[in-house]
Amino acid sequence: MRNVIDVVDLTKKEIYDLLDTALDIIKKPKKYSNKCKGKKLATLFYEPSTRTRLSFESAMLELGGSVIGFSDPDSSSASKGESVADTSKVISCYADIIAMRSYQEGAPLVASLNASIPVINAGDGGHCHPTQTLTDLLTIYREKGTLDNLTIGFCGDLKYGRTVHSLIGALSRYENINIVLISPEELKLPDYVKQDVLDKCNMRYKETADLEKSLDKLDVLYMTRIQQERFTDKSEYERLKDVYVLTAEKMQSAKSDMIVLHPLPRVNEISVKVDSDRRACYFKQVANGKFVRMALILKLLKDKNFIERRLGDDVIFNKHVCKNPRCITQTEQELDQAVKLVDKEKEIYRCVYCDKQV
Repeated sequence: MRNVIDVVDLTKKEIYDLLDTALDIIKKPKKYSNKCKGKKLATLFYEPSTRTRLSFESAMLELGGSVIGFSDPDSSSASKGESVADTSKVISCYADIIAMRSYQEGAPLVASLNASIPVINAGDGGHCHPTQTLTDLLTIYREKGTLDNLTIGFCGDLKYGRTVHSLIGALSRYENINIVLISPEELKLPDYVKQDVLDKCNMRYKETADLEKSLDKLDVLYMTRIQQERFTDKSEYERLKDVYVLTAEKMQSAKSDMIVLHPLPRVNEISVKVDSDRRACYFKQVANGKFVRMALILKLLKDKNFIERRLGDDVIFNKHVCKNPRCITQTEQELDQAVKLVDKEKEIYRCVYCDKQV
């Protein structure tokens, strides 16, 4: 049994297999209409969602399966204080596969360590969002015909943007990828993503605060929303929320074949006038999300080999305490603190659950 907690859980071949399956589903939907007959997907959404939850549910329904779960933690035993570990054990008695979204970073990992059925991370706080990444890859693949030899700009909230972190991690596997990081100083890409992905994989990247001067160099522009819910200081959000707005006028300086992506929802960072531009592909992304999640559900349910998930042998338990207030270790009952040594020379440790330095 496989779980998908981070996109790095998947090999490059597995990603291409998933994309090929998604493309086949698009071409031959009837072929897949009963592939999951008799199977149940549990959607455990501790955080509000429209596209991700509904795309998972529609994916399972179109595969002939059924859906149970909750979209509001107040209607579940979580409101009574039930742990993620216990919830995942309970749901394993009722369903065949779990899709979990949580505001707590590391919650899907904890679920996968306790469930006896596959667990898919549908987004955990500002950490990562692997199924959105697969959606992004499918969209780029369909629109550009390749995942190699591309210059990709990420614009907006790169600090809290879990979709950005996941996609950069996935792109590190492909050839001749150039990354342009466009953000204000306060929302720059976290150091751990730079160190663990960009630097470690020798990826070419540059940081800038200027969107307009970057547009003419990009093959893909990945816009992101300034996420109000991630800010502890609301005044800082108000100051930064309109820092980037992509308009039809600005699009005139972009390449004729550049594509614009956005994980949605948008607020006002992309003008609605850009929607009619043939390079605007963010609503195509939405459709692609259903197909790639169909492919992923099929993959996980097809793999009958049960492999008990456990943390690696290189994990150090209860030596350091994670101070990230969004980390699952702050609330989960009797959960061991767990870190990995990522830089022996500098003695840098990172939390296994949320990847923050401790």
